[in-house]
Amino acid sequence: MSQYSKPLPAMTPGSSGFWEGCQRHQLLIQRCRSCGTFRHYPHPMCPNCNSTDAEWTPVSGQGKVYSMTVVQHPTHPAFADVPYAVVIVELEEGMRMVGDVVDTKPEEIYIGMPVTVVFDDVTEDVTLPRFKKL
Repeated sequence: MSQYSKPLPAMTPGSSGFWEGCQRHQLLIQRCRSCGTFRHYPHPMCPNCNSTDAEWTPVSGQGKVYSMTVVQHPTHPAFADVPYAVVIVELEEGMRMVGDVVDTKPEEIYIGMPVTVVFDDVTEDVTLPRFKKL
């Protein structure tokens, strides 16, 4: 594992299940126990039925690029390796996640491109979900 120099995500009590799953290389998404709605990014109340009863559910990690943008100018010194693409992936289960696509040049990424989650152990305590072209 090389030294990771970019900012790390904020780990909160409400998102701990997501990050613990990533550390085990398993994509876990909150799912409402009352109505079955998946929700990401994690939050305390279901947007569909207002229930606060949720569980962390394993999902496939497969989906398609829903939207994307290519960053041309660094917004932070740690992200000086431009250009890079930021994507929104719509997972098979219906929810969307923001991320990046590894091993693919920004100009090769397209809307509808099939992807799957991969996990990047950036520190001993933090594993980031990223996406890889199928």
